[in-house]
Amino acid sequence: MTAASLDDAPLDVTDAGRTTRPRRPPRIGALTFGSGIGLGVGMIWFSLLVLIPLSAVIVKAKTGGWDGYWHTLTNAQTWAAIKLTVEQSLLVTLLNVVMGTLIAWVLVRDQFFGKRALEVVIDIPFALPTIVAGLVLLSLYGPRSPIGVNIANTRMAVFLALAFVTVPFVVRTVQPVLEELDLEVEEAAASLGASRFTIFRRVVLPSLAPAIGAGAALSFARAISEYGSLVLLSGNLAMRTEVTSVRILTYIENGNDAAAAAVASTLLVIALVVIILVDVVQRRIAHRD
Repeated sequence: MTAASLDDAPLDVTDAGRTTRPRRPPRIGALTFGSGIGLGVGMIWFSLLVLIPLSAVIVKAKTGGWDGYWHTLTNAQTWAAIKLTVEQSLLVTLLNVVMGTLIAWVLVRDQFFGKRALEVVIDIPFALPTIVAGLVLLSLYGPRSPIGVNIANTRMAVFLALAFVTVPFVVRTVQPVLEELDLEVEEAAASLGASRFTIFRRVVLPSLAPAIGAGAALSFARAISEYGSLVLLSGNLAMRTEVTSVRILTYIENGNDAAAAAVASTLLVIALVVIILVDVVQRRIAHRD
């Protein structure tokens, strides 16, 4: 309806005898005054917490020039740390996708003794300080292990520490979605002769794909940035078990902030690429079926 048509529209008569003109319909996508204020405050807060610090890291990484940036990344010890961190983070993320989805399925679809206790235990890595997690893992899997398993100062120690701190992410993103799925759809598919695997692949998985993707992205992002749980168990051995977070701290302690920022910005790019890839994969899975 145009402005002219609104002016020519008939007047509405209210119960009190007053006449009013019909209200102009809100434009689609237009922000109200309150929404605009909320968006502005939110963006300012997000910029202070995320955008400005990230920009500062990128600017700091460029202070040494592109030659310095390249020299930092091609350093044998730094490259070994980046490679180890990314490899172990990807492996842990794949493990979490499988095991996290399985744990969420058991918690939602099955009833068993100790279920409430398991619900609480799943969240312990969220609440436990990472340095305490490292101490716990060292006590159980270190040189004085009560079960006779010593993996300290090995790549397996890195993998175990990352798995410990990231296990809840996929579980907690998949579980609420799984609880909302309609069982009647699965029962209908079963009545038509579909096998359990087919039902999971064609009915359940497309619905869970966004949640699994979100959990996987969070898991990977947490893994590549982990520090506390690795310090005690991995030993921080150069070229063997040193991860990028430790390498960044070493650069800072040596006063080489530009090199530390270069490694940090590289991790940022890797995290963004992996998150985008995970989002593309989960969207294709959800749309294909």
